[in-house]
Amino acid sequence: MIYGLTGGIATGKSTVSEILIEKGFTVIDADKIAREVVEPNTEAFKEIVSTFGVKILDEHGTLDRKKLGNFVFNNKIHLAKLNYITHPRIKEVIKTRITECSQKDIKTIFLDIPLLFEGDWHQFTEKNIVVYTSPEIQIERLMKRNNFTYEEALMRINAQMPIDEKKKLADIVIYNNGSIEDLYISIDELISNIS
Repeated sequence: MIYGLTGGIATGKSTVSEILIEKGFTVIDADKIAREVVEPNTEAFKEIVSTFGVKILDEHGTLDRKKLGNFVFNNKIHLAKLNYITHPRIKEVIKTRITECSQKDIKTIFLDIPLLFEGDWHQFTEKNIVVYTSPEIQIERLMKRNNFTYEEALMRINAQMPIDEKKKLADIVIYNNGSIEDLYISIDELISNIS
């Protein structure tokens, strides 16, 4: 069974992934794969630099994710170009990892994909889980976690599908407005329902 796991930025999706791994489940993390496919000297890296210029690199010649983020999240055309470069490569790696899991006879896989619905990634999944947090808490967490201004946090959130829309598309919703202890309880309930 392949579960899509998504949420909005700062909803706690990565924390849910970490807890699932801690509990022995296999999680394929699209964000980690996204970092792998743009490492220096990869084809995607070269294409990104060719498209956006060296201004998005840090002093070591690697992608400066904050600079690139500010650049693409302010411009839908730039964001579409970045996704055009990276998404097909990420999908290929995900397909490979799913195949490797089935060869190892792993019965339950979670695909942690921030843009599960927006990027049509749910073609890989049988059921979809949305980690939900109210937009107010999202902004508060994002400002605290990334040291963003209110406007920067709002810009990141508005660049994604609204969390309430994702919630409507979900087969399962994990509510994460409370404490980490509450989140563990919700995940234990999820596991008992899917086992």
